[in-house]
Amino acid sequence: MPISLMFTVVGALLMLFGAFGNKMIYERSLGVNVNLLWGAVLLAAGIVFLVAATRSRHKSLPSRPTGR
Repeated sequence: MPISLMFTVVGALLMLFGAFGNKMIYERSLGVNVNLLWGAVLLAAGIVFLVAATRSRHKSLPSRPTGR
């Protein structure tokens, strides 16, 4: 769970920096906004990991005893 939150936050920050940052820094990468692309990849991976972590957490919860 903590790793998925870290990926999500870092991906969102990287996407924001890529979207609103200085466009002149992308001249070295042939005009490709690398921060925006990798931010989207990290954000998507973080969301997938977060969904998987919450689904596995719900499956692993012990059921309540019935009292028998």
